Amino acid sequence: MSDFLDRLAEDARRRPFPPRTREADAPRSLARAILRRRESGHRLAVIAEIKRRSPSAGALAPEADLARRAITYEAAGAAAISVLTEPRHWGGSLEDLDRVRSTVSIPVLCKDVITTEAHVAAAHGHGADAILLIAEALDDALLARLMRKAASLGLEVLVEAHDVAAFGRAVRSGARLVGANARDLRHPETIDRGRARLLHSFVAPGQLFVAESGISSADDLPELPARVDAILVGTALMRLEDPAPLVFALAHWKGAPVSSR
Repeated sequence: MSDFLDRLAEDARRRPFPPRTREADAPRSLARAILRRRESGHRLAVIAEIKRRSPSAGALAPEADLARRAITYEAAGAAAISVLTEPRHWGGSLEDLDRVRSTVSIPVLCKDVITTEAHVAAAHGHGADAILLIAEALDDALLARLMRKAASLGLEVLVEAHDVAAFGRAVRSGARLVGANARDLRHPETIDRGRARLLHSFVAPGQLFVAESGISSADDLPELPARVDAILVGTALMRLEDPAPLVFALAHWKGAPVSSR
């Protein structure tokens, strides 16, 4: 771990996460939401992201009405919503997670640099149905511990990676959901849309594979291998005043991928 990702992880370890207990409600399974989209004949499930800014792109929609945007995503066909809660570089907060979770009926993913059990508990307390864990930011022991904590709270886990070795660790973690991030968080200005093609053959049977970052239109989708079950799209959506047409186009894409499963 080095460079920007190293700083992100250090910031995350120092952030306070006061406990917050939410009222129990019916869990929303991200894995089931993805499977339902695939089983209903859709080629890909869309995880539509909410973030106010980006380390590489700067301000995206700092004053966005998050509730309205979340409703728009859901109505246009998103299977789930990802919420960036990291405050320093993405301008997010756990309160953003609360706001989105109380607005929609689809699963909500807490996307952050999660490094402690307290952070996992805080994500749960603020309404997450699932959390993101970044393999490059965690050793195997810590990754396993955070996954156990998530499971104890009823949270699903998406384990992502950019490089080959870390993706292998993500797969071996046993997570039901694994993601290939086209963005290299060590150098966030670098996006390699070929990551999903590079890594898809490592995905284990029964795991759901998410391609993250680098997708800006349906024209990008034929590049994905057939093994991809879902895509996570953020920057392209947040740049649009009305993201509904793009969400719809991605969620209802019927084209054929280049690579076979």
